[in-house]
Amino acid sequence: MLDVPNTDRRTRQREQTRREILDAAWEVARSAGLTGLTLRDVADRVGMRAPSLYSHFDSKHAIYDAMFGEAWTQFEELTSLEKAHLTDDPRDAAHRIARTFFDFAVADPARYQLMNQRTIPGFEPSAENYAPAVRVLEGVFAIAAERGVADRDDVTILLATIGGLIDQQLANEPGGERFSHLLPRAVDMWADAAARPKPDTPRRRRTP
Repeated sequence: MLDVPNTDRRTRQREQTRREILDAAWEVARSAGLTGLTLRDVADRVGMRAPSLYSHFDSKHAIYDAMFGEAWTQFEELTSLEKAHLTDDPRDAAHRIARTFFDFAVADPARYQLMNQRTIPGFEPSAENYAPAVRVLEGVFAIAAERGVADRDDVTILLATIGGLIDQQLANEPGGERFSHLLPRAVDMWADAAARPKPDTPRRRRTP
């Protein structure tokens, strides 16, 4: 029985150390870029030697993997909160989803890059940490379908449009609002084509 508290304490200490390593990894990624992350820099920030990190993460890609899952989990939690505020109108819902994703992305370029761009050679997220991304995407498809936009390609076009504006903002005016201001117009252009009832195809008249 005396071993149980010690075991719990070791578990908490291990979780705390992993948390410190991930926090340090995010700090390095934000200052040096994702590809500039090194185990030595991470270890220095937590007061460890680089080889000691392997007792918590078996590789640098394992750290990236945990960061990837954490980023998508954060966004999943945000979208869960936002879902309660969506109206039944597909245009209004698209505007809110677009703004939520855009603002989340530009607030932390390193996080967005890890979530949505293949920047790190050879890195593939594990199934466990990829799962939140899948749930978010399927959730967006479900929200659209519930509001009459059942074609998944239509939703994919919207997401690609939002992503394109995010990329332009981060590449050309990080911290600015030039492409942020274009977001509502882009969503309206999409909604004009995809988020309104499509007229019935006129029937051909039969020739007498």
